[in-house]
Amino acid sequence: MSKKLCFLSLIIALCAGCDNTYFPKPRGYFRIDLPAKKYKLFDSLPFPYLFSYPEYTLIEPDKERVDEPFWINVHYLPFDATLYLSYKKVNNNLNVYIDDAHTFVTKHIPKATGINENVYMNEAERVFGLIYNIEGADVASPMQFYLTDSTTHYVRGALYFNSAPNNDSLAPVIDFIKQDIAYMFETFKWR
Repeated sequence: MSKKLCFLSLIIALCAGCDNTYFPKPRGYFRIDLPAKKYKLFDSLPFPYLFSYPEYTLIEPDKERVDEPFWINVHYLPFDATLYLSYKKVNNNLNVYIDDAHTFVTKHIPKATGINENVYMNEAERVFGLIYNIEGADVASPMQFYLTDSTTHYVRGALYFNSAPNNDSLAPVIDFIKQDIAYMFETFKWR
């Protein structure tokens, strides 16, 4: 009888010791290590523009547009993102290029929750432009812009990540890259 009593006591102790209370773990995201901000100058002849860019990026010519020698891609290697920069010479057709930039931005309207436009002006260097911050979790390009001197030069930029869009979780990286692009604007000059 003592074996039965001992076994029964063990079963009761095990059942009484179990707690069915469930505590969910907080939602976690991958840790994103942001590199230190250090910049170097992109000053390559015969390019008609120059600017400072982060050391942790890689600049390559756009291999798909060999007939456009001043188009470049700025690869953000730590984040698998690319800033595509295209250059056009203005010849009384600036309105066509500005309309094209607006058209590219409006293609994001179905996925966007908002598009904020900010005017950029640096009169000392004759650099003027418009920055589009495109908000929304599923937006393919969170930022696009154009810069011009309004008579001779025009540069259009678009930031894309090489992954399925999930801008909620990429928000710290997007903000980090936007700071780099803002610094690029401040150091941008025409030749």
